[in-house]
Parts: sequence; structure tokens; C-alpha cells
Amino acid sequence: MSDVNAVAELRSFPKTWGAEYVAAGEVRFRLWAPGQETVVLRLDGKDAEMSRSDDGWFEILATGVEPGAEYNYVLADGTAVADPASRAQKSEVNGASLVIDPTSYDWQTTEWTGRPWEETVVYEMHVGTFTPDGTFRAAIEKLPYLAELGITMVEILPIAQFGGNRGWGYDGVLLYAPHAAYGSPDDVKAFVDAAHAHGISIVLDLVLNHFGPEGNYLPLLAPDFFHKERQTPWGAAIAYDVDATRRYIVEAALYWLHEYNFDGLRFDAIDQIEDISDSHVLNEIAERIRAEITDRPIHLTTEDARNIIDLHPRDEDGNAPLFTAEWNDDFHNAVHVFATGETHAYYEDFAKQPEKLVARVLAEGFAYQGEVSPHAGEKRGVKSASQPPVAFVDFIQNHDQVGNRAEGERLIELAGADRTKVLYASLLFSPHIPLLFMGEEYGETNPFLFFTDFHGDLAKAVREGRAKEFQGHAGHEGDVVPDPNAKTTFDASKLDWKKHDSRDGKEWLALTKELLSLRQQHIVPMLATATGNSGKVLKTGEGFLTVSWTFPKGTLSIALNIGEKAQPLPDLPGETLFAWPSETPDLPQNSIIVRLAPAGDIK
Repeated sequence: MSDVNAVAELRSFPKTWGAEYVAAGEVRFRLWAPGQETVVLRLDGKDAEMSRSDDGWFEILATGVEPGAEYNYVLADGTAVADPASRAQKSEVNGASLVIDPTSYDWQTTEWTGRPWEETVVYEMHVGTFTPDGTFRAAIEKLPYLAELGITMVEILPIAQFGGNRGWGYDGVLLYAPHAAYGSPDDVKAFVDAAHAHGISIVLDLVLNHFGPEGNYLPLLAPDFFHKERQTPWGAAIAYDVDATRRYIVEAALYWLHEYNFDGLRFDAIDQIEDISDSHVLNEIAERIRAEITDRPIHLTTEDARNIIDLHPRDEDGNAPLFTAEWNDDFHNAVHVFATGETHAYYEDFAKQPEKLVARVLAEGFAYQGEVSPHAGEKRGVKSASQPPVAFVDFIQNHDQVGNRAEGERLIELAGADRTKVLYASLLFSPHIPLLFMGEEYGETNPFLFFTDFHGDLAKAVREGRAKEFQGHAGHEGDVVPDPNAKTTFDASKLDWKKHDSRDGKEWLALTKELLSLRQQHIVPMLATATGNSGKVLKTGEGFLTVSWTFPKGTLSIALNIGEKAQPLPDLPGETLFAWPSETPDLPQNSIIVRLAPAGDIK
């Protein structure tokens, strides 16, 4: 192993599972496989039997191992499998794993200390469709553009190695290995390094609730890794109360933060993470992260259909001892119905007076705070007004909500450019944390479709399942569902950078830059001291709403109208910060006005 300085040493995380350098040229290989009596390490084509402990851990120390060496674990029946804790794959999920020296990367931005949460403007990126090449190296070239735009954080969709080359990433099976089609571990680190050089934080979307259908050999290696009775919507539930399983899951979160210098994690669908342990696995993850990483702020967000707040407490100084914020699907869903009138599936929860629900979300956090959800037929959520506004991450579109439409349409295609601009401005002026979906900043109209790269029976099952999902689906009658496995579906989902350079694209970009500049100058300074119970719904009507927030440093007010009828301009305190398309005596269709009154000016 190469000599390393103190900074490089901080970027190596010693895992319980997998291949770890313990000295120069010496690698310890460790695998939990209680379902197997014998396991052989195949390293660069040579086999050596691993020793087995009574609790199912297999281990062997190999010498003379160079970085990049190929290896597999070979089971008694001759099946060769990848290392579940592989740091990298040679190519695909079923092939050879690679020995990686994590200290070999030469970090450049060693003085990076992160950015405070209240400054955050998230840009959600799928690496494979963000650029024509679909790699981390290609994405690096776009970082100056994002920084100039005013983006402060890039959140990348999951990159843990999954089956095939193309996919959203939510079916990962090797949680420690960057997806080979996007680049090597060093490519990922170079991307993070370059982002930090441009003042951009990088957050990784992490899936800890299930494993994908291809390349997952854990049931064969360790049946107890999974719960025998529970299932998630996507497969077997994980047994988080089993020690070896828990180590694998907890260490995966710590690994990406320590070794790759990520600035945070987004935890996918945590309502599907059921744990009967005395200390819930999510609490352990958050507590360990807070205790171990103190050189920079770490931002932890959750996606949770339950609308709960107990994972996002604040201490007396306003800091988050566990998770930082919650992805707020209620905001998107209410805005979507407000903008489009669609009420199929879960949108039925927002069908009645959607403007009231949009206003409530802006003022209090969640739309559903214990009321009965018509779609689910049961109560959902808890009171959320006590949360500070920065405890919510809002969006008017994202990979999930766009991609889970039959034809992947973006909001601009469904609601029109003018109406979308009003909602876009409300998103960026709200005191909640805003998230943009890649391309949204220049008015991208290309779809973002559901795509995979499976073969054989699995490909057929996914294709037929996707088509069946939308058969007779209200709002999607007659829609043609693109084949998820066709490369054309993936290609159609790539950003159109020619649109970025078009007249419409430049107008959108100018608007985005203006909004983000005003946000950083005027909204962000109020957010560090913003507490709960600050929002108030002033007035709503068909297509119209007015909300205000009172903070220690001032009062922010937003009034918008997307209805057909003009509305009287509300009497709002302060000076006009922004008006679109212009400031007029009333609020015509598709217009918004934002006003700001410093604390000393409020009467």
C-alpha cells in the first residue's frame, strides 16, 4: 500500500466486510456466509480456501496483492460471486470484483469545510443521463456551469453497482461499489473534489431498504441477512437486527462519507426500513455520523411517506442531532394537482381545493398532519408547524414524480411554461430548501423515463409489469409505455443541451440565475435563525394563495395566482423583492409577487 498523508488516511474507511489492505501488499478478505460450509477466494485466477468461523465469517490474508487485482468468491457448487462489499467491479455486477487502495487518490480540496444547510439549493442529477457520455468525468465539465448558476448542492441518484449498465440506481446490490458504467472510484472522487473546488456540496442518494433483483447473492450466502416474513414493495426486507447485516448497512452510510468525502446522504423510502432492535438502525447511522465526522457539516435527508417529524429534531441551538430534513412529497403532490388538475392515484388526496393544501404546506410543512388520506383510507402524518422551514426539502418535480409517469413528462409539458414559472419562483423563494431536477433550470422538455438494462425473463417481467401498471390508469388511458429495457428509452431521457442554448433555454436560465441570486441575498440570511410556527396562510381562492412567514430578521410574503380570474393584490408588508411577469395593481393569471420586510420595518 502506498505511503499516505493524514488527509488521505481520513479518506479510507476500514469495513467489516470485504477486501481491506492491512499492510503494503497485504489484503484481508472477509465475507459473512453462514449459508455456506466452504468458500474459496479466487484472486487473479488462483484459488485459496478461506477459513470459516463458527458464526459464518470466512477470512483469508493474501500477500503480494496489487491494486486492481481481480477476485471472486467461489462457492462449493462452483458458483463464482462478486464480493458484496466490493469497492469496485471490473465491469458488471456478476463479474469480477477489484481490489482497491482507497488511499491512492490525491485529494486537492483538502481545505473544504462544507456549506451550511440554510444556503442549500439542491440539484438532483442522474449521472447516466446528465451528459451525453453519462460519466462522472463528463459531469465534472458541467460543474462551473452549476456553480455560476447558483447551485450549492448536487444530489446524485444512487450509484451502488446494479444489474446492467442502464438504470435509475434504486436496484443496487453492491452497496460499496460505484456503478462501473459511470466510472471508477477515482472518477467519483475526482467529481467530488472538483465540486468542492467550485463551492458545491455533493450528496449521495442511498438505498438501504432492499436489494435489486440481479446480482444479489446474499440470500445464498447468508439467508439470515433478510427477514423471513417481511417484504418491501421491491423485494425481501432486510433483517437489521442481525449483527453482520447491521454492520454492512451502517458501514455503507459511513463509508461513502469518510472515503469519498461526500457532504451528506439522502435515505430512500425509510418507511420501508423496519427494525425491531432497541436502537433503530437509522438512529445508529445518524448518531455515528454526527459523532465521527466533525470537520464539516453533514446533511442527512430522508424520504418517508408517513409524514413524521421525530427523526428531525432540533437542539436548543437549532442544530439537527439526527436527520437534517425530510423530502416533502406533499408539496410536490399539492402543487401538481394545483397546476394540472390531475387527480388519479395518490393525487386524489389533493383533489379538493389544492390551493389550500399548497398554502398549508408552505406555511406549516405537511399537507396531511393526521387527517385521513382518501387514497390510503387511513390517517397520515403528524402536526408539523413546529418544525423550522429548513426541515423540509421541496420540489415541483424530481426523478420519481416525472419518471413514474407512463411517458415521463415534465411539469412544463403538463402545465405550460408560464404557469410552471410561477410555481418555480414560489419554490425558490419559499423558506423551505428547494430542489431542482436536472434540466429544470433551462426549461428542459425531454422526458425522464423509467429505464433498466435487464435481459431474459427479468426483462420480460419488468416490461410487462410496467405496461400493466398503467392499464386503465386514470389520467393515462391510451398512453404508450416505452419498453424500460430498450436503449432508446434511456437515450430519450438524456438532457438536451441544445435546448440549454436555445432562446427559450436562455430565458429560463436568466430567470433561474435571478431567482437564485435573490434567494442567496435576501432569503438565506433569515433562515439560520428561522424557527417553527413561523408561517401563516393569509388567503386562498381558486388558483390563488397568499402565505407569509415571520422570522427574527423579518417577514417574507408570497402571493401567486395561476387561476383564470385576476385577484386583488394583497396588502403585504415590505418592499417588492420580485414580481413576475411584472408588478401590477392586481394579480393577473400566472403571476407572482414576493415581498420582504426587515424586522425593524414591520409595523
